[in-house]
Amino acid sequence: MRQVSLDYGRCVVRVALIVVTSTVGWPAVSIAQQAAALQCHAAGALVRLPELPEASGIAVGRRSAGRLWAHNDSGEAVLVALDTRGSVTGRVRVSGVTLEDWEAVAVGACPGGSCIYIADIGDNEGKRKRVTIHRVPEPSNEASVAIKDTFHATYPDGAHDAEALLVAPDGGLFVVTKGETDAVGLYRFPRALRSGATHRLERVGTPRTSGKAPQTERITDGTVSPDGTWVVLRTRQDFTIHRAADLFAGNWTDVGRVDLKGIGEAQGEGVAIAADGTVYLTGEGGGRSQPGTFAKYACSMTARDQR
Repeated sequence: MRQVSLDYGRCVVRVALIVVTSTVGWPAVSIAQQAAALQCHAAGALVRLPELPEASGIAVGRRSAGRLWAHNDSGEAVLVALDTRGSVTGRVRVSGVTLEDWEAVAVGACPGGSCIYIADIGDNEGKRKRVTIHRVPEPSNEASVAIKDTFHATYPDGAHDAEALLVAPDGGLFVVTKGETDAVGLYRFPRALRSGATHRLERVGTPRTSGKAPQTERITDGTVSPDGTWVVLRTRQDFTIHRAADLFAGNWTDVGRVDLKGIGEAQGEGVAIAADGTVYLTGEGGGRSQPGTFAKYACSMTARDQR
């Protein structure tokens, strides 16, 4: 049971839910008996980012309030710091790394406290022998940061193009493949990671799509909420909200979908979610070094009694 009503930059999705508790901007839910409404609306105008013409991933920082981390998918190995309005506040050079195709970034726990995970997992032609996740300590005011750990990986069923890295609160790493060359699938790193080693990924559940995904369903990024309750997956046209426990078990069912066609992205790419339910979005400029884009949505979920 779901009703959707859309106008410019706004989406209301009604689903059948049981409400439990959460510290994020909406309550944790599981699909069942009570009614709830996921409400999201564009919070401000689209921001142009000349510094990020190939803006790909975005993540919410932990060490400094209001800091976001973004990057281009090619060129210099640099992390770009943004504030919550989309203004560039700094650049951090990443040393000790060769950039092949950076497609995602995530902030999560690590032995040193808070780390940035950089996913060099793009593979447009589906020919890479292995993909790589780099881990660096999350910077505070440093101008450069060195790679702390590097985790290589191979897929159990051949090469895939991917643009989404999910870092669970317990440190678990997951990759969601894009679906451009084959099906959208979820793959899990082993729990015991060794820096410098090549790990064999495990496919979780069945693929989301049967064969190559339609363009409207190709996953360009994903993110986990700070408390680990939710996963957001985005395409170039929308984003979907999933219970993390369900998705990490291989269940692709979403609890809401938000249409993004009205916000004016040339090529929607990145997504991140803050503890208050704000969803941040980045996109490429669309070619010829056109400025990338930054947008945000304010989201909340409220319970409604069906009586």
